Amino acid sequence: MIASFLKEHENLYYALTNKKVIVGLVLFLSIVLLALVGPMLTPYDYEEYAGMPYDPPSPNHWFGTTIMGRDVFTLTVYGLRSTLLVGFIAGTIATVVGCIIGFLAGYYGGSWFDEILMMITNIFVVIPQLALLIIISAFLKVRGIIVMSVIVSATAWPWTARAVRSQTLSLKNQEYVSLSRISALSVARILREDIASNMFSYVFMVFILQFNGTMLSTVQLEFLGLGPTRGVSLGLVMQDAVNWNAIQLGMWWWAIIPGLIITVMITSLYLVNTGLDAAFNPRLREA
Repeated sequence: MIASFLKEHENLYYALTNKKVIVGLVLFLSIVLLALVGPMLTPYDYEEYAGMPYDPPSPNHWFGTTIMGRDVFTLTVYGLRSTLLVGFIAGTIATVVGCIIGFLAGYYGGSWFDEILMMITNIFVVIPQLALLIIISAFLKVRGIIVMSVIVSATAWPWTARAVRSQTLSLKNQEYVSLSRISALSVARILREDIASNMFSYVFMVFILQFNGTMLSTVQLEFLGLGPTRGVSLGLVMQDAVNWNAIQLGMWWWAIIPGLIITVMITSLYLVNTGLDAAFNPRLREA
């Protein structure tokens, strides 16, 4: 029974036994666990003056305190929640929009409809992403998590649309797709059952890349002071550390620890994606 299950779910087996996937998942899930459990481990609020300023990491303040006496551990775990949530929502929006446009453009490849969709996509591709994000964020006086997610996803979807279109163009000429056309199935059903279902692993890896990229874009905006107008995030914690010259004052923990967590997050998702690529692509599987 086990052998039969593994045979039917060969890709899943290779994914769960890939070293990069395992290491990446352990690191990423550890960070997610910190975001979920961390606020329960601290007696402070992220806006509260928790102790003496300039305190280095200690049993009372695990990540030290800021120049204003706020607890850096509290700021980090609450900020981590916000950054992960924005990355997840923005990554999901960008993946869904990119896939819908990519599927439609690929299915109608070579038609006027395809040309219009790709023209719109190419316009977004050539626009400087960071500059557009800065302009949009600067004009919005109130920016919450949902607004930040929409802002970031607005420039993240084009490469997904182009990649999915390319894959759809190669799949739409397969015999089972032609059979569905002859059977007079609707376009929506063909795209869902014949094309999207055969691209699940590819779309899943695209989502991981989008999650990774939108989180990084979010942190960049937050670091420039264009993050959420309420609450706290990792980018805002790092921005405050830079504004108050934390490194120059010897308060390395204020800037380095949140930055290290962001680095581990980005690296872990990169490992998961490269590991899944090797697992889903037989030519890349390790012997």
